[in-house]
Amino acid sequence: MSLRLGFGGKGVGGVNVDDLWGTAASGDWRPSSAPRSDWPPPPLEGNGYLRVRCNGGLNQQRSAICNAVLAARIMNATLVLPELDANAFWHDHSGFEGIYDVEHFIKSLRYDVRIVEKLPEITKNGKTKKIKGYQLRPPRDAPISWYLTEALEKMKEHGAIYLTPFSHRLEEEIDNPEYQRLRCRVNYHALRFKPHIMKLSNSVVSKLRAQGHFLAIHLRFELDMLAFAGCYNIFTPEEQGILKKYREENFKDKPLDYEQIRANGKCPLTPEEVGLIFRAMGFDNSTRIYLAAGKIFGGERYMKPFRALFPQLENHNTVAGTEEIAENTLLGSAVDYMVCLLSDIFMPTYDGPSNFANNLMGHRLYYGFRTTITPDRKALAPIFIAQENGRTSGFEAAVRRVMFNSKLGGPHKRVHPESFYTNSWPECFCQTSPKNRGHKCPLENVMEILNSRMQSDETDTAESEVTSNFTSSIS
Repeated sequence: MSLRLGFGGKGVGGVNVDDLWGTAASGDWRPSSAPRSDWPPPPLEGNGYLRVRCNGGLNQQRSAICNAVLAARIMNATLVLPELDANAFWHDHSGFEGIYDVEHFIKSLRYDVRIVEKLPEITKNGKTKKIKGYQLRPPRDAPISWYLTEALEKMKEHGAIYLTPFSHRLEEEIDNPEYQRLRCRVNYHALRFKPHIMKLSNSVVSKLRAQGHFLAIHLRFELDMLAFAGCYNIFTPEEQGILKKYREENFKDKPLDYEQIRANGKCPLTPEEVGLIFRAMGFDNSTRIYLAAGKIFGGERYMKPFRALFPQLENHNTVAGTEEIAENTLLGSAVDYMVCLLSDIFMPTYDGPSNFANNLMGHRLYYGFRTTITPDRKALAPIFIAQENGRTSGFEAAVRRVMFNSKLGGPHKRVHPESFYTNSWPECFCQTSPKNRGHKCPLENVMEILNSRMQSDETDTAESEVTSNFTSSIS
């Protein structure tokens, strides 16, 4: 959707804000992650078993699961259901089975990899024991060659390998469209939250939609992100002490220049800045906003100016009102994810190392080019700094120029450092009438063809085994 052309109507500065509630122009592109070239089903006999431990939060784990499936395919391995890390920060032990629909996950990927829920047991000398995976620490963004050499060698030697940790352990930019499409099949089709999470999420969305359109914000104004960014100066001495202590304990220590960090747009937007951006874009105080956020650092002191601009603020606790969410960190994150995915408009306030926002932007692109507003913090920084110093003339016009010069959810080329999980175009999209034959949509019945081929291969294997056994018995 391009908003630089100008629209008539009740908008601000020639832009009709109502147009933002629709989806972006698709350019005849539609999502498609089905294979478009020869894609044989996984053989009955593989090279061994792959176990992984996915560390980080829910959405960092999500991309790790996609990488695990691809790694299993690359190594011709059977994937053991990925383990989700339970650490001191997240205080959650839900595991894969507590968040995702396991049966759907395994069934959806049956043409791609073999998946088991746990490592099998083996019987040797009358004793039964579990296979133990050889533990390896993959390099960050490891190339495919690492999996085909070092990892595969250990798998063949030990029967199973255990890769830990497994966050960002497979390179993103791979010159193989079919491998990238497999990632999309995992991310956008196989990974489905459990039915009760989907039901709860749909209930929240229905309640929000009952009063019309709503937009969702991922507000990263939390202790960990502020400490990581090194943005201290707006806080009290006591709060600065908390941030510095957290940074020393969790991140690499390096000299910080707050003024330079702020001027470069490296600080997360404050709640008030988010409110001022929306006002400048033409949203009024009747706009319904869903807030996906953890505990806001500084509390109500920082939320009050935002609430004054947009009083209709909601979150999963105010809409759902269930104790289950309060007691389950990953459940709350899963509900936030689904509500943000289904919202009319989504805006991340910090698109640095925030897997929640990155995955969501990619998911919204895949499901219909839904409007996503991505603030250019570097371009906005001097505007806000000038306003703080009393130079308020032309403030809203300057904000509008920045915001309406941004990509808002339509198809666009992926440029480093943009992640594949943020933008899977063009690999996971196709056109019905393309200029490039490589972008042509595959046959509608491609999955039926794969299913038929898989059944045929299994039948041939079974017949081969019967013939082999018969031959052995008469020889």
